[in-house]
Amino acid sequence: MSVLDILRFALRGLSANKLRSSLTTLGILIGVAAVILLVAVGNGSSEQIKKSIQRLGADSLTVSPSTTGRGGGGGFGGGSQSTGSGPRTQAHDLTTHDAEALRKASSVKSASPVVTSQSVTAGYEGTSVTISQFVGTTPSYFGAANKTIASGSLFTDADVTAARKTVVIGSTVASDLFGRVDPLGKKIDVGGIRFTVGGVLKATGSSSSSFSDPDSIAVAPLNAVRETLTGYGGLDQIIVQATGSDAVDAAEAEITTIIGQRHDTASGTADFTVSSQASVQSAVSESSRTFTVLLGAVAAISLLVGGIGITNIMLVTVTERTREIGIRKAIGAPRGAILGQFVAEATVLSLIGGLLGVVAGVVGSRFTIAGVQPVLVPSSIVLALGVSVAIGLFFGGYPASRAAALRPIEALRHD
Repeated sequence: MSVLDILRFALRGLSANKLRSSLTTLGILIGVAAVILLVAVGNGSSEQIKKSIQRLGADSLTVSPSTTGRGGGGGFGGGSQSTGSGPRTQAHDLTTHDAEALRKASSVKSASPVVTSQSVTAGYEGTSVTISQFVGTTPSYFGAANKTIASGSLFTDADVTAARKTVVIGSTVASDLFGRVDPLGKKIDVGGIRFTVGGVLKATGSSSSSFSDPDSIAVAPLNAVRETLTGYGGLDQIIVQATGSDAVDAAEAEITTIIGQRHDTASGTADFTVSSQASVQSAVSESSRTFTVLLGAVAAISLLVGGIGITNIMLVTVTERTREIGIRKAIGAPRGAILGQFVAEATVLSLIGGLLGVVAGVVGSRFTIAGVQPVLVPSSIVLALGVSVAIGLFFGGYPASRAAALRPIEALRHD
């Protein structure tokens, strides 16, 4: 009996029980589609996180106070003890003098001191919005943080020195607070203090899936924010821009040395951390890969359930067609033909389900899911389809071998 004959008998057997075959195919379809979609969602989420990190710039580094470290030159907490001559600071404090020292490093283009007040309410003519981040800093921050002005102008170093109440707002703040009104020159109330809007930042293109909207931001001169919102304690961060993306490692080494010397960390654990976008992105990528693998593993369970369904259906089919098998064997059908027919039936079911699942997965990936735009991974399509065919061969093997092992005389006696 030729392969075409075996395939023809298999298709005839499947068409005899269309509903049963359709339900079995549906199980494989759901499993394959789930694998493709969940891997695509995981990959899409990873891509969105990477883009969010890259917004800060490939040549930027962040210096932050350590939450666990302790310098050898001072105690925990407290305000800065710096003076105009720039003495060492207490542990866990970063100061503007640290930023000034970093600007002298050969690999550093700029160092911007940053203080941040979270979830600040701003009002304008009866309308109020919550600004996720109200940042106090210097003009060099905009270049280091890769923030571009869309309208108006940035504040200057003179504004920082004079503590002028001018502010540059993000696109979300501008639209929520002013609507269609031009915000330039308007005064907004922030904690009872009037700030004049000097500029609006270009939208970063954030997605609705982000935990924090990067466009819900306001940036004002450092001294003005310290006077009104945060006080004159230590800095929250120093954003450093290296002279180029190829100088990030050198800049990180210089930053560690300079801040380490100023904080006298030779005798203890460093009271600050330095992170680059490359290191953050590497850590996030590793976490995202693990997340994607877990999603794929969960979806693979659906494929396993579909395979068990094939075994169940094929066992029922063998039982129902025992007499047919006996007749075929009695007229000379070889064991291989019987085995091939039932394996072919299981494989055809899984192949059709797999192909339909690929179509469903690809179509589904065109839509935003839970705020994430899925990004197809071609290898997941090949893997899911290959596994679905393998499932047909594997799970169809036992029922097929059981059918082929039936003795003709016993099969003919079966009612």
